[in-house]
Amino acid sequence: MSKQSYRVCFCFRRRFRVLAAEAPADVKNLFNRYSDNGVMSVENLHRFLIEVQKEENATLEDAHAIMNNLHDLKILNIFHRRGLHLDAFFKYLFADINPPLNSKLGIHQDMNAPLSHYFIYTGHNSYLTGNQLSSDCSDVPIIQALHRGVRVIELDIWPNSAKDDVEVLHGGTLTTPVALIKCLKSIKEHAFTVSEYPVVITLEDHLTTDLQAKTAEMITQTFGDMLFSSDSCLKEFPSPESLKRRVLISTKPPKEYLQAKEVNETGATKGTDQTDTEAWGREVSDIKARYNDKDDSDEGEADDSDEEDPTSQQNTAPEYKRLIAIHAGKGKGGLSDWLRVDPDKVRRLSLSEQELGKAVVTHGKEIIRFTQRNILRIYPKGIRFDSSNYNPFNAWTHGAQMVAFNMQGYGRSLWLMHGMFRGNGGCGYVKKPDILLKAGPNNEVFDPEANLPVKTTLKVTVFMGEGWYYDFEHTHFDAYSPPDFYARVDGYT
Repeated sequence: MSKQSYRVCFCFRRRFRVLAAEAPADVKNLFNRYSDNGVMSVENLHRFLIEVQKEENATLEDAHAIMNNLHDLKILNIFHRRGLHLDAFFKYLFADINPPLNSKLGIHQDMNAPLSHYFIYTGHNSYLTGNQLSSDCSDVPIIQALHRGVRVIELDIWPNSAKDDVEVLHGGTLTTPVALIKCLKSIKEHAFTVSEYPVVITLEDHLTTDLQAKTAEMITQTFGDMLFSSDSCLKEFPSPESLKRRVLISTKPPKEYLQAKEVNETGATKGTDQTDTEAWGREVSDIKARYNDKDDSDEGEADDSDEEDPTSQQNTAPEYKRLIAIHAGKGKGGLSDWLRVDPDKVRRLSLSEQELGKAVVTHGKEIIRFTQRNILRIYPKGIRFDSSNYNPFNAWTHGAQMVAFNMQGYGRSLWLMHGMFRGNGGCGYVKKPDILLKAGPNNEVFDPEANLPVKTTLKVTVFMGEGWYYDFEHTHFDAYSPPDFYARVDGYT
């Protein structure tokens, strides 16, 4: 028994006795298999790590270190020097020193494939400290994102009020600006604190030609030799390994300064929220209730069809254009044209979460074929004023590498994003499964909508601490399963 106090009505406190959690039967049986007379010795803990946890490289020293940590955490006391008793073993299973991912694995995936072969930890409007309409712009959330391992930083760049310098802000809103140079210097200082793999800066550009030239000078002087650039479109993306400690700029050759644009997404919004809410729970009810479907327009990402527009090319400062390593743009035509694979060059395409929702219904396989060589970036719909996020799985299962999230947000979707990129040593790059990368013998690609035969049904018991647990079945098809699904069943992860 333990006691906890709670303040009641701001006046007085009440104390409640809380029952200590009892180990479930499965945990008791496991403990009995690896203990003698109610005590799990260091040797038995070592066997447990190898046989159950599948930590094949675990040593006796590792088991000793666990015991010492449990003593330091007061889970074991001076009367339990010989080993773990059941209660200590149960607490160890939920302790931070027993993480769901083996920390010794580190970066264990092949990092020599092209960038398009990886899911990349991607931020959206990375400079915002809060909501999309009135929060401050700052370099602080950029630094925080980089310290989490985020590898793609988005900056919206605009002229200042005097039209003689460049600021970062969310255009058309009440957000307060921050100087571009401050953001660039913070990126340089913190880019490789957590991961040595490349950082991509995506620019949403609203500049005049002279300010593009000034931006190019800022970027060049700030990053120097760290900058990776190309005089023309790449024929294939380099690998993360070859780009260690390098910074890449991704944007499109922009149109004339602040030229009006329209994004037509007729019918993309209706009915999309219900499925999302059912799967992940409602994140912010009061904000969503305030706006109806007709207000559900995108935020105007600077990524519309001008990639081959000669007028656009003429209105781009040449020194700015030379900095662009990953060219972006939708090109001419409709979705089929945007997804056309060019064997002579690679590029980045951006779609909103709504555009993706429509596209996967009619062009699912084309999206997967496109993402085998090119990069697809997905960004939140425009009415997420509260900086909430969306279900990332639809994008991941169609090969989208840059699933852009509001890192200053909250909610289950963001937890999934953070969990996904705990993988591969937290380096910000997770290798896509082969089924999304390779074509079949007849050049066919994986169809996420195909009704495949069940290969294995895995029953999983997830223990959530304090004695609660949940049983569910995970059906495994002979195809792609979500990459951040981790569960421990008889030692297999």
